[in-house]
Amino acid sequence: MQENEVFDKVKEVISDVLKIDSKDIKPETRFVEDLKADSMDQFFLVDGLCEKFNINISDEDARKIQSVDDAVKAVEEVLKA
Repeated sequence: MQENEVFDKVKEVISDVLKIDSKDIKPETRFVEDLKADSMDQFFLVDGLCEKFNINISDEDARKIQSVDDAVKAVEEVLKA
């Protein structure tokens, strides 16, 4: 899967979970500071990513996801493994 493919799918999940327009989502967008996501939103984001990509992101890795770019990198790491 190509990098921009992963980014586009991550954007879809974020857009669905947070009910925002995907054109407002950039790699540097931060979930808490920029999108006002709370801990439940973050849980649903990680859950959505796991479902979308058919992967498992560990709790430890999930806690490190602070931005859209972090989410893309986490997904790519799991897909590579």
